Amino acid sequence: MTQELPANLSSIQNGSITENEMTSEKKSVAVPHTTRGQMIFFSWTKDVLIYVVVLNLFVEYSPQVIIDSFPLSIFTAILLKVLLEIIMTLEHKVADVFKANKVLRIFFVWLILFSSKFLILEFVNIVFGEHVALGKFWDVFLLAFTLLLVRKIIQWIYQGLGKSERTHPEIAG
Repeated sequence: MTQELPANLSSIQNGSITENEMTSEKKSVAVPHTTRGQMIFFSWTKDVLIYVVVLNLFVEYSPQVIIDSFPLSIFTAILLKVLLEIIMTLEHKVADVFKANKVLRIFFVWLILFSSKFLILEFVNIVFGEHVALGKFWDVFLLAFTLLLVRKIIQWIYQGLGKSERTHPEIAG
């Protein structure tokens, strides 16, 4: 049973259409609306995948960071995502509360960010025990900083790609 192809598809199939003709026949496609739930799912999935990669790079290259297995690194990444979201939300709320007093704002934000590293170490120890070790304070500080930095870099690249797509639609292919 043969299926009829539109003229342009059959031309492509039998090789009679040129590459220039193919690119000139681009059609705009309506992008479906993204729901809030989809955006949250995408954000968490992206962050967890970034955290898994960064965690496993730390496991590979830092003798202080030990994770017994790859599945444990996924669970550790999820736990770190939850903890860092809570910490960053708390830090933003405290910064808003002390918006008028810059000295108190800086002090309390610093206190939250400093003490949160101990919180992360303790939570990881409670949840995973001896199967996961993130090192000492400075190891966790460097790990958390790297996780947030890589996440920001990926977000910057993603946003940059969106801007270049809007300004240069002829590049898309």
